[in-house]
Amino acid sequence: MTIELRKDFTYSLVVPTSMGVRITPINGQPVHCSDTFIMQATSAESNVVSIASYLGLPVKVLTTFVKGSPIAQFIKNNLASRGIMFEGPEVPQGGPWGYRHQFNIADSGYGSRGPRVHNDRAGEVGRTLNVKDFDLERIFGKEGVQILHLSGLIAALSPETSTFCLELARAAKKYGTRISFDLNYRASFWKNREQELRAIFTEIAGISDILVGNEEDFQLALGIEGPEAGGKDLVSKVDSFKEMIGRVRKTFPNASVFATTLRQVISANLHMWGAIMLEGDNWHVVEPRQIGVLDRIGGGDGFVGGMLYAILKGWEPEKWIQFGWASGALATTFLTDYAQPADEEQIWSIWEGNARVKR
Repeated sequence: MTIELRKDFTYSLVVPTSMGVRITPINGQPVHCSDTFIMQATSAESNVVSIASYLGLPVKVLTTFVKGSPIAQFIKNNLASRGIMFEGPEVPQGGPWGYRHQFNIADSGYGSRGPRVHNDRAGEVGRTLNVKDFDLERIFGKEGVQILHLSGLIAALSPETSTFCLELARAAKKYGTRISFDLNYRASFWKNREQELRAIFTEIAGISDILVGNEEDFQLALGIEGPEAGGKDLVSKVDSFKEMIGRVRKTFPNASVFATTLRQVISANLHMWGAIMLEGDNWHVVEPRQIGVLDRIGGGDGFVGGMLYAILKGWEPEKWIQFGWASGALATTFLTDYAQPADEEQIWSIWEGNARVKR
């Protein structure tokens, strides 16, 4: 099957996001033992579009910035360096106890010591994302978008961002933009908002073309009955995902692509990495293969970004999951949360298992 995309467009891929910064100790050390850190601009959604931006497609993030903040300028400079266009209002900080960009404080882990991540989101300016600050008729109607990618993280971040994502999905549907939705359920975001968010997530999923998530995401975000209890090995995960997607398709018949990654952690630096995707009536499974990991954060985003890129390029469906798998594997070789592919060949070499020197 193919996914019909708009032919008249300015942007191949658009995402709403809350940009922040990540600080990571050097040399794989724990946070509490370190005094030297690397800082990078980050968000899960900008991680996704980085695959397409580095490979030359026009992409845009819809976000919000703290007015006059040096961190906001740092983020803007980073997005521009990655070829990512951005649009969004400048929000006054409101004094030292006002708004700021989120901080992600991350230990990458090493060997037998697993990663630890601390999210500091107090005063996060991204929570103010409001549909009133964006001209959706211009973005989707006049300029045109091929794929809108939404994350459950942003859809559940605040009542304003929830409404924003819902209105983005409605506008995309109106103008023939395809919708990708990564459910990304987070229990802390859903606390005391379960009924409200279930309704919003259900409406977005109902008009989405591509749904991404694991068994827990579909159960907790959409209320889909889970698989029968079974083993925790990756083969069992494949079987349980297939079992669940059968029920998801009946509830959300508009979607034609369903996908998730498969990961078994051997050590912080060695994973078994696989993926599974249903397109139409066809299952595509990448049996888990061993990959070396420098930093695991962003691997799942790389998978989604690579899959969406392959769809945007109009490739055969079997290549969607292959390129996604390899893009995710590539992301885990970078210290940044996002992959920075030199070209398509670099990603295909990972798929082929070719790590030889290229001269």
